[in-house]
Amino acid sequence: MASYDVIIIGSGPGGYVCAIRCAQRGLKTAIVEGRETLGGTCLNVGCIPSKALLHASHMLHEAEHNFATMGLKGKSPSVDWKQMLTYKEDTIGQNTKGVEFLMKKNKVDWLKGWGSIPAPGQVKVGDEVHEAKSIIVASGSEPSSLPGVEVDEKVVVTSTGALELGKVPKKMVVIGAGVIGLELGSVYARLGAEVQVIEFLDAITPGMDAEVQRQFQRLLTKQGLSFTMGAAVQSVAATKTKAKVTYKLRKDDSEHTVDADIVLVATGRKPYTDGLGLDALGIEMTKRGQIAADAHWQTNVPGIYAIGDVIEGPMLAHKAEDEGMAVADTVAGKHGHVNYGVIPGVIYTHPEVANVGHTEQDLKESGTAYKVGKFSFMGNGRAKANFAGDGFVKILADAETDRILGAHIIGPAAGDLIHEVCVAMEFGASAEDLALTCHAHPTYSEAVREAALACGLGPIHS
Repeated sequence: MASYDVIIIGSGPGGYVCAIRCAQRGLKTAIVEGRETLGGTCLNVGCIPSKALLHASHMLHEAEHNFATMGLKGKSPSVDWKQMLTYKEDTIGQNTKGVEFLMKKNKVDWLKGWGSIPAPGQVKVGDEVHEAKSIIVASGSEPSSLPGVEVDEKVVVTSTGALELGKVPKKMVVIGAGVIGLELGSVYARLGAEVQVIEFLDAITPGMDAEVQRQFQRLLTKQGLSFTMGAAVQSVAATKTKAKVTYKLRKDDSEHTVDADIVLVATGRKPYTDGLGLDALGIEMTKRGQIAADAHWQTNVPGIYAIGDVIEGPMLAHKAEDEGMAVADTVAGKHGHVNYGVIPGVIYTHPEVANVGHTEQDLKESGTAYKVGKFSFMGNGRAKANFAGDGFVKILADAETDRILGAHIIGPAAGDLIHEVCVAMEFGASAEDLALTCHAHPTYSEAVREAALACGLGPIHS
């Protein structure tokens, strides 16, 4: 039996970041992971491999549609799917090995195996029980499915199976128009698949700015994805090589079927807490199956904490990372802090979509008087030069104080551009503060400045 100050269960972004921070705080730390590699869902079967395929397929799109215009002549590249998957695996390997190096560098012990908590202060891994003053659960989430839909990860797949298909399908049906479905759907559409997205609601990317939703759907449709909205999937009947999806349209209750080579179930994720022994410990759970945690990420059992996808809040790697650092500071006797009002969200399609803070709908419902500053990328010189003029930046500011309340971007590098707004919001900046900050020319970021200017006297280039 080994004794530690902290044992963290799960080595995803929340867990491994927490482990490093604990070690930096001088705590004797161990991390529990049953996979062969560290990094959790994000590095192994989520964020990182999907970004590799998004990048590769976007390069193909550029070659097919924009190279000739730029004077880059020649035969369009063909897709070597096996090599593309090798590139994806190499990317995963570099990242997971990097995390393993960081554990060694920070003297964090890797307890290999699946962990459980037999009693407060104890973590069991395999046949060994280890002691810990504090236990942090960072076990993440897993894909959730629908009633009447059985996943086999071959024909009916989650994001995990969609990242390692044997070949590019001719027809793919994506159930769910959220982030995962649209990212992976756009990958296969670029690679030549016919992609149909079936969504229960009447708008894609639920919870996002309505104007962004509309333009995003138009642009994805232009790229070849088709959308069936307001449709409730009833069942998926799969054979070894095909599947038949049955759905009902909510507007008239009519039933329809569609055939597909691959069905991607992208209907969200649920906390993964199997085998931890939480019931026996009496750990309180929410109605949605999350671990209930207080403002300091502590459960109702003293000494046991939880972060990331297993607790309430957006299921985002960077949210888990923030909580990982904050709970490490808390356990070390310092003050841990996460500003939940400034957590950006990003969709890594092309164009990218990013948001932070409030939507107009939020502000209307709360009765907050606000103003809108908007600027189109068509007015941005760099975007026009790079075939990236689709989309816009929208900044929402308090009508009275001019304080930035939120931002919504659809366009080139939106996932990077959103962060200057995040920093501004963290410092309580006004739209005018951002508008008066010099931005290099020509850059995409000038569109953010122009949107901030639009909250005042007006943009310059529109």
